[in-house]
Amino acid sequence: MANALITPTVIAREALMQLDNNLVVAKTVYRDYDSEYRAVGETINVRRPVDFTVTDGAAVDVQDVEEANFPLAMDKQKHVAWKFSSKDLTLTIEEYSERYIKPAMIQLANQVDRDLLSLANKFNNWVGTAGQDINSFSDFAKGPERLDLLAVPQGMRYAVLSPSDYWAFVSSQTSLNASDKLVESAYEQARLGRVGGVEVLMAQNVQTLTCGTRDNTTPLTAGAQSTTYASAKTNMTMNLNIDGLDASVTIEEGAVFTIDGVYDVNPVTKATLPHLKQFTVMAAKTGEADGTCTLSIYPAIIPSGPYQNVSNAAANDKAIIFYGAASAQLRQNLIYHRNAMALVTAPLYMPDGASFKAQETDSSNGLSVRVIKDYDFNGDFERIRLDILYGVKTLDPRLGARMSGT
Repeated sequence: MANALITPTVIAREALMQLDNNLVVAKTVYRDYDSEYRAVGETINVRRPVDFTVTDGAAVDVQDVEEANFPLAMDKQKHVAWKFSSKDLTLTIEEYSERYIKPAMIQLANQVDRDLLSLANKFNNWVGTAGQDINSFSDFAKGPERLDLLAVPQGMRYAVLSPSDYWAFVSSQTSLNASDKLVESAYEQARLGRVGGVEVLMAQNVQTLTCGTRDNTTPLTAGAQSTTYASAKTNMTMNLNIDGLDASVTIEEGAVFTIDGVYDVNPVTKATLPHLKQFTVMAAKTGEADGTCTLSIYPAIIPSGPYQNVSNAAANDKAIIFYGAASAQLRQNLIYHRNAMALVTAPLYMPDGASFKAQETDSSNGLSVRVIKDYDFNGDFERIRLDILYGVKTLDPRLGARMSGT
């Protein structure tokens, strides 16, 4: 039966429910900054964790506390809008939702998840072999193993796999000869659930990294290079000078590489780990005519002190090895702790000139949707728009890694 009581509040409430139902990655990241925002474009400063070192003996060693902040902006306003007739508002809310609201919110939810997964470029750790599917437990285990080596807390760990990797992993679980619930779920429901303490999800929005042209030569460090926490603490990046490149070679944003002789360390004990430290390129670069290039990299190379993150400084003329082949396309599956990334949301301004308007906010998760309808006098039609406001940010890339198979 027709329902003439489809009010803006009813539409906003239904839109909020559909948005929440269709979010995937957004439900797995840090959300507790929402209350600190009040306006579009507003930025807050997030405090970076403080590290200390342990001192032997009775003599006191008072350490300087070097606190640092980095910005988190509420800078993404996204909407979906469409034309409709007055007759459409006489539909039942179920009909109206199925025809208009649900498709609109699916697109907005996908945009939020896509923006979060685009942060993959900020994670410097990448386990597995470039271009290989994750098609066994041993492949997948490389992810939580790396998190454990880096002292990432247990619990609240998530993995987001591309459809290709997810189904390859599901297939590997169905081949096991066991009556375990995981095997039964993988075979009958195509669900993986928790694997090795990690909640495994599938998302079509997993990002693909297109590798730069690079070249067949091996680039080298151009001089011994490192920095201090005091110099790098705002964004934990530094410039790395390299040479040995062909002219005009391209190096992509998000490229991961190692430096010969520079090993990773446990962030708590500072003990040297068995793998080379990985770094990621923060901005795309093109090689100079003389074969040199200056890369902005994360993390900065800090070889000593409470914030030590490498076994030693990068020496001169050390080989730099990039992850993945030149011009390759690599799926960036992610494994991460909840605190690795943040999503912030807030209600939007409600314009005085609109009569058909409403905004619904879910007090339990902070999600908010605004609906506004108006009439186009010149075109003789009505139009409606659904808006959301949010921001995304990597809080601590040390708490996650990109993943490939082996």
